[in-house]
Amino acid sequence: MPMINQSDLDQSAVRCIVLGCKYNQGAKEFAMYSNIVCAVDGSELSTKALRHALGLAAKTGGKVTAVTVTEPSIVLAPGAEIMMVDTSSIIADLEKAKAESAKGILADAEAAAKTAGASVTGIHIANSPAAEGILQAAKEIKADLVVMGSHGRRGLGRLLLGSQAAEVLAHTDLPVLIVK
Repeated sequence: MPMINQSDLDQSAVRCIVLGCKYNQGAKEFAMYSNIVCAVDGSELSTKALRHALGLAAKTGGKVTAVTVTEPSIVLAPGAEIMMVDTSSIIADLEKAKAESAKGILADAEAAAKTAGASVTGIHIANSPAAEGILQAAKEIKADLVVMGSHGRRGLGRLLLGSQAAEVLAHTDLPVLIVK
């Protein structure tokens, strides 16, 4: 398995948390990963996470799969209990828009990889909560590492907005690299 030296990590200005990485104190080397899944959503933070995943893959000879997840569409129609509302065309339009957005996010990930001299495979998981979709993709590709960004929200912000990173951490046995 490809290895990375401690000095490679010391030279890096990476601000991240690695959970589940095995460190061999005697050899001063980390066992690295060959099949990395990276969550992307088009944000600057997910692009930063993708750069870290690509850099890690370049050092280890691994491959990166970018995954973007679109949540299920829900239409709320107050007062609908007293009238008949056909939401099928609304839902179809929402699904089409989300698919186009996901296609654009994955194209941007591929462009970022190409700029870095690397390649990335893209997967769109539709109609799934984000954390579940990320873990589904990781399972499908038999990933050995999940890379994702986190805003590091605490307190009320985390309670109200949730934390997909926390959800992934809570529901996987895989090592997870959180990039801030």
